[in-house]
Amino acid sequence: MRYSSRVKPISYLKANAAEVLTHIAEQREPLIITQNGEAKAVLQDVASFEETQETLALLKILALGNQDLAAGRVKPVTGVVARLRAKRATA
Repeated sequence: MRYSSRVKPISYLKANAAEVLTHIAEQREPLIITQNGEAKAVLQDVASFEETQETLALLKILALGNQDLAAGRVKPVTGVVARLRAKRATA
Protein backbone atom coordinates (compact mmCIF):
# COMPACT_ATOMS: atom_id res chain seq x y z
CA MET A 1 0.00 0.00 0.00
CA ARG A 2 1.31 3.42 -0.91
CA TYR A 3 0.61 5.86 1.87
CA SER A 4 1.77 8.83 -0.21
CA SER A 5 -1.55 8.79 -2.05
CA ARG A 6 -3.45 8.80 1.24
CA VAL A 7 -2.18 12.12 2.61
CA LYS A 8 -4.54 15.06 3.15
CA PRO A 9 -4.21 18.36 4.99
CA ILE A 10 -6.27 18.94 8.10
CA SER A 11 -8.29 21.58 6.22
CA TYR A 12 -9.48 18.84 3.84
CA LEU A 13 -10.58 16.72 6.78
CA LYS A 14 -12.43 19.66 8.33
CA ALA A 15 -14.27 20.43 5.09
CA ASN A 16 -15.06 16.81 4.16
CA ALA A 17 -15.24 14.93 7.47
CA ALA A 18 -18.34 12.83 6.68
CA GLU A 19 -17.07 11.88 3.22
CA VAL A 20 -13.60 11.02 4.59
CA LEU A 21 -15.05 8.81 7.33
CA THR A 22 -17.29 6.98 4.84
CA HIS A 23 -14.36 6.41 2.48
CA ILE A 24 -12.10 5.17 5.27
CA ALA A 25 -14.76 2.76 6.53
CA GLU A 26 -15.45 1.38 3.05
CA GLN A 27 -11.87 1.15 1.79
CA ARG A 28 -10.29 0.24 5.13
CA GLU A 29 -7.23 2.30 4.22
CA PRO A 30 -5.67 4.74 6.68
CA LEU A 31 -5.48 8.45 5.90
CA ILE A 32 -2.49 10.54 6.95
CA ILE A 33 -3.44 14.01 8.14
CA THR A 34 -0.95 16.84 7.82
CA GLN A 35 -0.75 20.16 9.60
CA ASN A 36 1.52 22.90 8.29
CA GLY A 37 2.93 20.40 5.79
CA GLU A 38 3.97 17.82 8.40
CA ALA A 39 2.34 14.48 9.06
CA LYS A 40 0.56 14.75 12.42
CA ALA A 41 -2.00 11.93 12.63
CA VAL A 42 -3.28 8.76 11.04
CA LEU A 43 -7.01 8.24 10.71
CA GLN A 44 -8.31 4.71 10.30
CA ASP A 45 -11.59 2.85 10.67
CA VAL A 46 -12.42 1.18 13.97
CA ALA A 47 -12.38 -2.40 12.59
CA SER A 48 -8.85 -1.95 11.23
CA PHE A 49 -7.72 -0.36 14.49
CA GLU A 50 -9.12 -3.27 16.52
CA GLU A 51 -7.43 -5.80 14.21
CA THR A 52 -4.14 -3.95 14.59
CA GLN A 53 -4.45 -3.94 18.39
CA GLU A 54 -5.22 -7.68 18.45
CA THR A 55 -2.24 -8.38 16.19
CA LEU A 56 0.05 -6.30 18.41
CA ALA A 57 -1.19 -8.16 21.50
CA LEU A 58 -0.44 -11.52 19.88
CA LEU A 59 3.01 -10.34 18.80
CA LYS A 60 3.70 -9.18 22.36
CA ILE A 61 2.72 -12.60 23.70
CA LEU A 62 5.05 -14.26 21.19
CA ALA A 63 7.90 -11.91 22.11
CA LEU A 64 7.41 -12.62 25.82
CA GLY A 65 7.41 -16.35 25.08
CA ASN A 66 10.65 -16.01 23.14
CA GLN A 67 12.20 -14.09 26.04
CA ASP A 68 11.16 -16.85 28.47
CA LEU A 69 12.62 -19.47 26.15
CA ALA A 70 15.90 -17.58 25.79
CA ALA A 71 16.12 -17.14 29.57
CA GLY A 72 15.47 -20.83 30.19
CA ARG A 73 12.14 -20.25 31.92
CA VAL A 74 10.49 -23.31 30.38
CA LYS A 75 9.10 -26.60 31.63
CA PRO A 76 8.61 -29.88 29.80
CA VAL A 77 5.10 -30.14 28.39
CA THR A 78 4.53 -33.58 29.92
CA GLY A 79 4.90 -32.21 33.44
CA VAL A 80 2.61 -29.29 32.73
CA VAL A 81 -0.08 -31.52 31.20
CA ALA A 82 0.10 -33.94 34.15
CA ARG A 83 -0.24 -31.06 36.62
CA LEU A 84 -3.25 -29.63 34.74
CA ARG A 85 -4.94 -33.03 34.58
CA ALA A 86 -4.40 -33.54 38.30
CA LYS A 87 -5.79 -30.12 39.04
CA ARG A 88 -8.83 -30.80 36.82
CA ALA A 89 -9.46 -34.15 38.51
CA THR A 90 -9.62 -32.56 41.96
CA ALA A 91 -11.91 -29.72 40.85
